[in-house]
Amino acid sequence: MDLDKLANDIKQWAKELGFQKAGISDISLEDQETSLNHWLAAGYHGEMAWMESNQDLRLHPDRLHPNTCRIISVRMNYLPEDAHFASNLQNKHTGYISRYALGRDYHKLIRNQLKKLGQKIESEVGALGYRPFVDSAPVLERPLAEKAGLGWTGKHSLILDKDAGSWFFLGELFIDLPLPIDMPVESQCGKCTACITSCPTNAILDNGVVDARRCISYLTIEYDGIIPEEFRDAIGNRIYGCDDCQLVCPWNRFSDISKQVDFQRRSIFNEPDLTALIAWDECTFLKNMEGSAIRRIGHEQWRRNIIIALGNAPFQAEYLAVLENLKGESALLDTHIDWALEKLRSQEDKLSLNKIDSRNQRLIRIVQKGLPRDS
Repeated sequence: MDLDKLANDIKQWAKELGFQKAGISDISLEDQETSLNHWLAAGYHGEMAWMESNQDLRLHPDRLHPNTCRIISVRMNYLPEDAHFASNLQNKHTGYISRYALGRDYHKLIRNQLKKLGQKIESEVGALGYRPFVDSAPVLERPLAEKAGLGWTGKHSLILDKDAGSWFFLGELFIDLPLPIDMPVESQCGKCTACITSCPTNAILDNGVVDARRCISYLTIEYDGIIPEEFRDAIGNRIYGCDDCQLVCPWNRFSDISKQVDFQRRSIFNEPDLTALIAWDECTFLKNMEGSAIRRIGHEQWRRNIIIALGNAPFQAEYLAVLENLKGESALLDTHIDWALEKLRSQEDKLSLNKIDSRNQRLIRIVQKGLPRDS
């Protein structure tokens, strides 16, 4: 069997299946153990207890899927047309949703395409052991992608590619064929610290180290409790995730628009008015978010996030009525409602508000200048 030819064929088949790039790595991840343990020991994972579990499987992929000796990492671009980054952030009466979640949930699509890739390989070489993974098991996908040459780890901890920036999903196909491996690429971040200085909550502590407890994506997606007051102003109108560290990255000026229909913006998010979104009852939320990554946070957490955005919005009497109407539904919501009502009714902390708004306006100007196509 010509493994070199097979490796090249696999990369071509991956492209035919909708992946923009594929690379191959071995399974050695021992060099990740120290940094991972330090990150966990510092508590930077917040309440993501699953990050503490199955460390043995994370660091030894062959124990997650026996006989694995190579991992094929793939990337699929997701930046939709008409991203409207700046205009959405600027209009504080609308909710900002991280661009990866505007369309359908990516997990099923990428897993299905990886399964097809495994089947294609098997049809060429005969029976083999393989298993696809997409952000759903104890897999260190970013270190594996870096080893496979899909890009380098940016200071915001995301994988960056000089031709695509960071607007892409990752997936892995564990396989038991000793394919030739690809070489990692050198970091091209240099002295740039745009992502670090632009983070609204100062969550990026060092090169590649993120304190999830301060990260807006963690707070609005992974965390289901009371969001600390110190972060609520900075959250602004971000109701699901945050893209700021990607928006300011110079490499994202070169990112390609995704042609994948599943990742295009849902029509319901064309004008995501805060009062319209918070009016959804649970049945409406579940129906409207069917097939969306947003669905998994649940209706209460969705409303919690929108309440914070309403508190950060320019004053409208209608907002007071909407919030008063929601009182009594749950203790979690009431805590955030009280804060939002006080925020709307008073103009105290003006200096703090102006500071946050100034940072947001700076971000908008950067996006308009650096990403005019997507602003």
